[in-house]
Amino acid sequence: MDCRDSDKALECKGASKSFRVRKLARNGLPAKSSHGSGLFLRWLSPTERVDAVKEVDFTVERGEIFGILGPNGSGKSTLIRLIATLLLPDAGEIKVFGLDVIKERLKVRRVINRVSVEASFFKKLSAMENLSYAARLYGMDMKQFRASVKEIFDRLRLPPDKWYEPMEDLSRGLQQKVAVARALLSTPMLLLLDEPTTGLDPVSKKEVQNLVLDIQRDHGTTVLLTTHDMQEAERLCSRIAIIDGGRFVALDTPANLKKMVAKDGEAPTLEDVFFRLTGRGLTEPYAGEGNGLDG
Repeated sequence: MDCRDSDKALECKGASKSFRVRKLARNGLPAKSSHGSGLFLRWLSPTERVDAVKEVDFTVERGEIFGILGPNGSGKSTLIRLIATLLLPDAGEIKVFGLDVIKERLKVRRVINRVSVEASFFKKLSAMENLSYAARLYGMDMKQFRASVKEIFDRLRLPPDKWYEPMEDLSRGLQQKVAVARALLSTPMLLLLDEPTTGLDPVSKKEVQNLVLDIQRDHGTTVLLTTHDMQEAERLCSRIAIIDGGRFVALDTPANLKKMVAKDGEAPTLEDVFFRLTGRGLTEPYAGEGNGLDG
């Protein structure tokens, strides 16, 4: 099947993933420590299986910006990795433009790109050298690369004097801008953004958000976004899912989610929605956090 024939950018049916982990627990015996905490950490044994993603069902339309909200440890990043073919689901089915992430993972990788909160680079190389390396992996014509990278850097307002500095000398915010630029080089059909603006100052954050809106409008790119930023989610996303303990507990437009929990004379925020559906705020971790699983 040609992925261009599919009217759905993403389809998840019963997607599940669990990990075998050891959990940390506090022992009440006095700790032999100069810090005088009175408690110390020990490993529980044997290991146990912990569900990171549990029977998740949803679809994303072509050209949609779809958001996923949830605290650290709730399964957001695990779900992104499943879609990106970096992890294999234990159960269920995931298709990207009709392509199965297990049976056709190489084809899936050709139509997606991903930005994570902790992007990896060759730290001794410059931003331009890192992107040049990525362009060769994508099989880009180098003349096209030079034009594309300049346009992307300009739109992200990455100062030209920083293009040739080693990545290790750039600020966290500038490194994240380079990560976004690298993902956009391949003009992906599906862009997976895992907390892409974490660590950015308000101006840089808005510039990244504007670029996401531009590529969706100009190229019809589908975007799957995880974030902790309520304003970002409301500004960018046509629909939002709230994940709690690996499960989607709600999925709708931002306006409808707020209507769902509104009381007489009240105008709830998205953070209010999350608190009322899960019993805690977005800054509080999922109860299973600390089990070795990520977001």
